[in-house]
Amino acid sequence: MASTTEYPSGQGPSSARSSRSSLTFAGPSHSQNSTQTPSSSHPRPHPSSTPTSLASDSRSDLQQGNPPHRWFYGPARSVSRSGSSIQLQTPLEREISRTEQRIQMYGGDCIHDPAPKPKTPSLLSWRRRSDGGGSGSACAAAPRRLSRVGGVSGPSPVVSDGSDPDLRIEETEEGPGLGLVSPSETLDSNLVGWDGPDDPANPQNWSVKYKWFITILCSIMTLNVTFASSAPSVTTSEIRARFGTSKEVSYLVTAMFLIGFVIGPLPWGPGSEIVGRRPIFVITMFAYTVFHLGQTLAPNIQTLLVTRFLCGFFGVAPVTNCGGVIADIWSAEGRGPATSLWTACVFLGPVLGPIIAGFIIQDGISWRWVFWIMMFFAAGCTLITIPLLPETYVPIILLKKVKRLRKEDPVGNKNLYAEHENQDWSFRGVINRTLFRPFIMLAMEPILVLVTIYLSIVYGLLYALFQAFPIIFTVRHGFTISQTGLVFVGVGIGTTLGSFVNYLTTLKYNKLIPKWRGFPPAEERLLGAMIGAPALVVGTFWMGWTGNYSYVPWYVSALSTIVVGFGISLIFMGFLSYLVDTYLMYSASAFSANTICRSAVAAAFPLFTVQMFTNMGIGWACTLIGLVAAVFMPSPFLFYKYGARIREKSRFAPCIDLKIKKELEEEERKEKERAGIQEVKV
Repeated sequence: MASTTEYPSGQGPSSARSSRSSLTFAGPSHSQNSTQTPSSSHPRPHPSSTPTSLASDSRSDLQQGNPPHRWFYGPARSVSRSGSSIQLQTPLEREISRTEQRIQMYGGDCIHDPAPKPKTPSLLSWRRRSDGGGSGSACAAAPRRLSRVGGVSGPSPVVSDGSDPDLRIEETEEGPGLGLVSPSETLDSNLVGWDGPDDPANPQNWSVKYKWFITILCSIMTLNVTFASSAPSVTTSEIRARFGTSKEVSYLVTAMFLIGFVIGPLPWGPGSEIVGRRPIFVITMFAYTVFHLGQTLAPNIQTLLVTRFLCGFFGVAPVTNCGGVIADIWSAEGRGPATSLWTACVFLGPVLGPIIAGFIIQDGISWRWVFWIMMFFAAGCTLITIPLLPETYVPIILLKKVKRLRKEDPVGNKNLYAEHENQDWSFRGVINRTLFRPFIMLAMEPILVLVTIYLSIVYGLLYALFQAFPIIFTVRHGFTISQTGLVFVGVGIGTTLGSFVNYLTTLKYNKLIPKWRGFPPAEERLLGAMIGAPALVVGTFWMGWTGNYSYVPWYVSALSTIVVGFGISLIFMGFLSYLVDTYLMYSASAFSANTICRSAVAAAFPLFTVQMFTNMGIGWACTLIGLVAAVFMPSPFLFYKYGARIREKSRFAPCIDLKIKKELEEEERKEKERAGIQEVKV
């Protein structure tokens, strides 16, 4: 029997889990650039030399007693060799391997709905199941090999996780083995995966420099659109004078853009799952740039507001999808610094907007030049994005690979297919798992609900500052428009410091990865939020009561903006990372729900901020905001203590760490027993 190829630990894709796992690959290479490992005795054919289909080749292999050709889908951990079979040690290791494969296959956009969790927690309940779906007794001592490959008929008893129909494990004479572990319901060798753990087409295998280039590109796009969200807030007086509108209507210039942020995630998030991330970025960034013309040349307020909404609608794509790009290319170890940089740009954009726009207005230049500058910035980002941003979404990459293989050998590869093609792409199917899933999660997941409420209030506070700062510094201290804009530098300094502190907290998280086999408790991501939550409360009260009195030096209030920005950034980075590690392959839907809700709240805040600060006074208005922040201040601490219990009952949270924790506790108990026996002998 030909043996499969086993790759030593550390030679697979740049995954946080590779240091503690062996990477297993058995599959055909349809690329001339692929390398054959000497230990493999089963050659991988090139399309030009294999006129027969892969299904026929697999059928021939089975008849000769050889294992079928297989593709590589991701790291399979803790494998050992027994004769010529590769076997996973425990059911937990199989589940970890399956979760890793799904994360590599889909990132945060898993196209499968989660299976209901068993009422009684257990590691895994293994049952024998036939192709017809029937279940029987537990695994017997003499299992048979999987025969459902390439259309081969016949009985095929397989082992499966009773809680998830997607897992299939090949059975051998030595017991349950690895077989073809795949995210697909239909398991045969025609399901195309990677050519091996070092396949250069896998985004996880790209060089660190290239990953940072993509991360910086995503950060610049995000900086661009968030800059455009706040820059026109300085022009409200000029717009009101030019079009003869009321104050409330002029505030809609900011609100309409943020309303676009509310609607935009609905098509652009699912769109990246259907056509890929790159086409969405190209289309949305081009449209986002073009609709700036409607703002620069607007003859009336209606045109200005409509084009502001459309810019927000298309411009939200980087805010919605860049987090997915980072998850596509970075492992858990590198994701922390990359996420810190990207999240910092989410807040630096709104901060830079009033600063630059303030100097334009102060110099007596037409308010339309604020929109011209925004358009030039958007055009520059678009011209960089179109030629340089690659596709990073794995299902789309593999789909393109399948199409290329079919073109190279139409006869031999006619039965090859990608996981992306094997799904329900009907209108109802797409709507159910894309547009409805975020709201289903929002209704069913208490963690997502509480985090979304908290982040919505914090995000609304950020946009409230655009209306509050003129009252504090222009009215109370007599600042000019440009000087008031410079106060936002304090918020920028605070968000930058917050990003640095968040990076330091990720260092502790990375040290936990080996112990927890790549899945540390999600609550470890909350350390930054536990620092930022009290800082936000302190900064809000500080800004309110020092800014309430004109005799208090202006710089005392300005220094408070550093603390406010520091708290806002740490809260966001901590909780967004917490959502990623909690929901893993369903994190994109959680992000979509969170973005929609917080953008809606942020759009509402500018509409009443001026009235609130004017009627209540600066001190009491900030007190009200500070008290709301104080109510939610215990959130990161409570989640840190009780989050695991809540996640255990969640349908969408995989909770791999909880199962690993049970095993670690069992190992610790056995270690203590052995130590006790040694003491007794002594």
